[in-house]
Amino acid sequence: MTNSFLWSTEDHNTNLSQFKKKIHHKIKDTSYASLHNWSVKNKSEFWSAIWDFTSIKGKIKQPIVENEKSFINSAFFKNSKLNFTENIIQRKDSNDAIVFFSEQGFQRRISWKKLDQNVSKIAQHFIDTNIKKGDRIVGVLPNIPETVIAFLAAAKIGAIWSSCSADFGPKAIIDRFKQIKPKVLLISDYYFYNNKKIETLSKLNEIKKELPDLKEIIIIPYDGSNKDYQVDFLYQDWNEILHKSNEYRNYEQFEFNIPLYILFSSGTTGIPKCIVHGAGGSLIQHKKEHQLHCNIKKNDKIFYFTTCGWMMWNWLVSSLSSNASIYLYDGSPFYPDTENLFRIIESEKITFFGTGAKFLDYLKLNKTNVSKKYKLDHLKTIASTGSPLVQETFEYVYEFIKKNIHLASISGGTDIVSCFVLGNPNGPVYSGEIQCKGLGMDIDIYDEHGKSVTHKKGELVCKSPFPSKPLFFWNDKNNQKFNEAYFNKYPNRWHHGDYAEITKNDGFIIHGRSDATLNSGGVRIGTAELYRVVENIENVVECIAVEHQQVNDTEVILFLKLLPNKLINDELKLKVRNQIKNLLSPKHVPAKMIQVQDIPKTKNGKIVELTVKKIMNNEKVLNLSSLINPESLLEYNKIAAELN
Repeated sequence: MTNSFLWSTEDHNTNLSQFKKKIHHKIKDTSYASLHNWSVKNKSEFWSAIWDFTSIKGKIKQPIVENEKSFINSAFFKNSKLNFTENIIQRKDSNDAIVFFSEQGFQRRISWKKLDQNVSKIAQHFIDTNIKKGDRIVGVLPNIPETVIAFLAAAKIGAIWSSCSADFGPKAIIDRFKQIKPKVLLISDYYFYNNKKIETLSKLNEIKKELPDLKEIIIIPYDGSNKDYQVDFLYQDWNEILHKSNEYRNYEQFEFNIPLYILFSSGTTGIPKCIVHGAGGSLIQHKKEHQLHCNIKKNDKIFYFTTCGWMMWNWLVSSLSSNASIYLYDGSPFYPDTENLFRIIESEKITFFGTGAKFLDYLKLNKTNVSKKYKLDHLKTIASTGSPLVQETFEYVYEFIKKNIHLASISGGTDIVSCFVLGNPNGPVYSGEIQCKGLGMDIDIYDEHGKSVTHKKGELVCKSPFPSKPLFFWNDKNNQKFNEAYFNKYPNRWHHGDYAEITKNDGFIIHGRSDATLNSGGVRIGTAELYRVVENIENVVECIAVEHQQVNDTEVILFLKLLPNKLINDELKLKVRNQIKNLLSPKHVPAKMIQVQDIPKTKNGKIVELTVKKIMNNEKVLNLSSLINPESLLEYNKIAAELN
């Protein structure tokens, strides 16, 4: 299928246009390619310009970049100082800073003034508890305003934040937090999902046994009300803290590369890696993406559907630093129906909406005609990430959600808490394509031999450092795990693990994770390509494909999840074979097609091919805590036993 033109803008007043005007004397012409080329070849100038343009508060000092030639040893703004929270809360007025919606329909609003006050009170409480710079504060929390407040309070005093989504079980929480030895743990009393009220406090006895360094447990009421909890452990009540505490008004400026938060890898091959991100690097990268790539401006309303266990939550919170308000939603996006989020978008006049690709795919599958019922006049941008957004879903958005919209498919990851490739508010949108390389991100596509290729599939790499690269992995002696994760395949080149290509439009197509690509008969194909073809076939909801090792060869097994009450038959198998043969490659027609009840995914909606591949090939799967539906693997284990 050809990548068809879908949208462009006549708006010449974007932040990106204004930035180009500021530095026009430094670039060859007004094209995005010229700007990007300057941004990667002149890192010190570019990142200094971003600091100024996005109005970062702090003390900027030379050098801007140190050890630029060594990816792992490089450092940005080494002698500069800032306070992350001071940059987030720049307003003190009565307008909304945070608006919260529960799937149950109740909402809460927190003004900039109240946000500032509550953050200052919680920060003072942490100080009174003897929490110091570098201590870890963790949350087992849903996506409520208090989660944002606790994080910003931790950052204000130089503590390190980490969180797990409230739906994580005790083992998953312990696997993550035991590694980083937190001093304070915050937990909500309950949360909702799909009209079920789920209590959380019963997890704590098991968790706190494994966290001996804990000084304090703080319970946060989900609905904000005052409660007396009947539990058999000592705790502090969140509301009581806000009532009693003074406000810590000071903003101590810390080193630019002070650790800000610890994110966890979602792999299933072992205990999650603890990825430490810096305050300054995360802030400047996010502000660049928000303002230049997403055109976020003062008073914009940013709604990203996410959980606190996904890096997009961190990205969302940072958008406060552009003087925009953020919208938090907790619960199922499909309760009470598939249109719930769009009712919020319309009623609140949301300007920027972000979600996972699977959410948009689901709307397309259910033929949801959003534009027929909702006037989304204020909505300027829809962002999609988490997995590749296929051509057909691009076209669905423009036909059934909104015609005049900037659809920004973006791709990066937890590893960089940001994006490598993303949107360009001044450029055209083509179906199935991510618009551009991120400014300052030295992106290329390499073949197996480390040679740059264009209009061919290969490995996504970054050839030189950027501010939001991890500071380090926690408890990683001599950066051994860090090196193995990103620099083993191509020395001094960041190997991201995405199978991708550059298009004739200078856009990008992500074909799936490179460790899950199918290499049948010497022809390599990304799983995302296969899924796009198969999931467009009638009665197919989702699928997953893996290689199954045989004595002298491999075969492709395709697992199909069908609509309720539909069964696989010879007619469907023939249709799948023909579609794959005609649209992709005869060599990738699966040797076997097997119907399954569910497709295993991580909690942020990513399909886990590697897990299923390991099961099919009798390899051990060590960590299931990152999966939202680990019970689905029982079916795959049975299939593997029969096949092997």
